[in-house]
Amino acid sequence: MTRSQPPGGGETLDLPCDEAKRVRTLDLGMREFECGCGERHAVVMDVHPAERFLPDFLVSVLREAVETTSEEMPEFGTAHLMGIVIEEFPEQVVSADVSDDGDVGAGIVWVTDFDSRRLHEVVIELVVELMEHAVSHAENESAVSEFERQMLDFDVSEFVAEYRAERDLDGDDVYAR
Repeated sequence: MTRSQPPGGGETLDLPCDEAKRVRTLDLGMREFECGCGERHAVVMDVHPAERFLPDFLVSVLREAVETTSEEMPEFGTAHLMGIVIEEFPEQVVSADVSDDGDVGAGIVWVTDFDSRRLHEVVIELVVELMEHAVSHAENESAVSEFERQMLDFDVSEFVAEYRAERDLDGDDVYAR
C-alpha cells in the first residue's frame, strides 16, 4: 500500500492497477468505481456492515464463533472480512486509515483490484474455507460429512447473484458508482 498526501488535504491511494484515487472522492454509498485503467474497483469502508456480503444469521454466527484479537474492533465485522481478503490477495487490495479525516466519513477504506461482484464472490469463497476449516476440527464425523456434502451443492456465483438481487447491490446509482 502506498499513500500520498496531495495538496489541499486528504489521502490518495495508489491502486494495484498503478492509477491513483483520492480517498475524498469515495463516499459511503459507493461500492465500486470506474477507474482510469478501464476496470471497475470495489470500495469497502469499515462503516459498511458485514451484511453487505453475508446474510444476517451468518454474521451473527461468525460474531459468536470467531474470537477477534483487536481492541479497536472486538466484534467480527467488515474489517475482519477484508483482513481475510488481504491475507489471500495482498497485491490486489490497498487500504488507508482515514480516521483523522472528517471529510471521509469512515475510519478505514479499502479499494480492490476486483469489481464489487468479484470481491463479493471472493469473500464468500474465503468464508466457506473458514467454515470448512472450523468444521474439520469437529469431533462429529457426520457433521463434517454433511457439511462437505452441502458444500458440493453450493454455487458461490449463484449465491452472490441471489444475495445481491435481494439486497439490490447491483442497483444503479448508489451501489455502482
